[in-house]
Amino acid sequence: MSDQEKLEKLRAKYGSIAGGVIFDPTFKRVAELQFKGGDRRVWPWANAATLLDAPYRPDAQDLADFGGLDVALIGVPMDLGVTNRAGARLGPRAVRAIERVGPYEHVLGMVPAADAKVADIGDVPFTSRFSLESCHADIEAFYKKVVAAGVIPLSVGGDHSITGSILKAVGETRPVGMLHIDAHCDTSGVYEGSKFHHGGPFRKAVLDGTLDPGRVIQIGIRGGAEFLWEFSYESGMSVIHAEEVTGLGVPAIIEKAKAVLGTGPVYVSFDVDSLDPAFAPGTGTPEIGGLTSREVLEILRGLNGLDVIGGDVVEVAPQYDPTSNTAQAAAQVLFEIFCMAVTSLKARRGG
Repeated sequence: MSDQEKLEKLRAKYGSIAGGVIFDPTFKRVAELQFKGGDRRVWPWANAATLLDAPYRPDAQDLADFGGLDVALIGVPMDLGVTNRAGARLGPRAVRAIERVGPYEHVLGMVPAADAKVADIGDVPFTSRFSLESCHADIEAFYKKVVAAGVIPLSVGGDHSITGSILKAVGETRPVGMLHIDAHCDTSGVYEGSKFHHGGPFRKAVLDGTLDPGRVIQIGIRGGAEFLWEFSYESGMSVIHAEEVTGLGVPAIIEKAKAVLGTGPVYVSFDVDSLDPAFAPGTGTPEIGGLTSREVLEILRGLNGLDVIGGDVVEVAPQYDPTSNTAQAAAQVLFEIFCMAVTSLKARRGG
């Protein structure tokens, strides 16, 4: 075919159609979510901001079945458990403000919102803004309702202490495994009389019987707090330091994670301080020498296929984030965990 013949064929096919007309079947599924009437798309900056631009369904919290949702996107705006800079209570708002994440996952070839009923159901209702203990009681009670309804919870914090109380719900009937990407192992003990703080949720979860340490892998660990994490090693967790990533390579880390996590239920917890502050300055405990955003995405995409039963993105503190890069990274990681959850959901349904 000559160049002119090729040009004429392209003109005949594409020359007089609207931008929303897509022929490739996979791309067409994406377009059907985006275009309404020819070439009209919702403006990214229009309407109320929601997590992953999902429908906003705060009413679902009051329904026994959470409105028949498969996946609930939930804000947890609580940071009373921080040990350094506060501000992660504003994380859910910052992540909601990020537009243009999804709906297509181009590496996995997925359109997760087309395969699952998902909504942003708002924030966990708290009874006291002053009491760390009551906030954790509220989190545990709320997520037990979500799990009882058969809904997969994907959350945006808030500080990392929230994950311990979420695990009380998702691990209530059996201990779960965990893919944990973080700068810190978060397995230290009680501090200053408090068992609820962002440095210790996973020691508590193991001792509570909700987390199986033999099926936990912690990736990106680094920094001067290493002396606090002996529980990770003694309990049998697998720890990969940030300094090891270059030598091991991401493919080897993915294979190690698959071996550790196996085929059982897995919770995914991502702390934005796992990223080097060059990529994510907006967090309370930044640690130099961290992962790149591309490494994190490659790890998550490589582990798509795990039996993911929940996940979270935590420690976004937007007041330290002058470019909004931290919230952008958090939103993209939330989208990747959403893809993992939908893949898991489809596998459980036999499709």
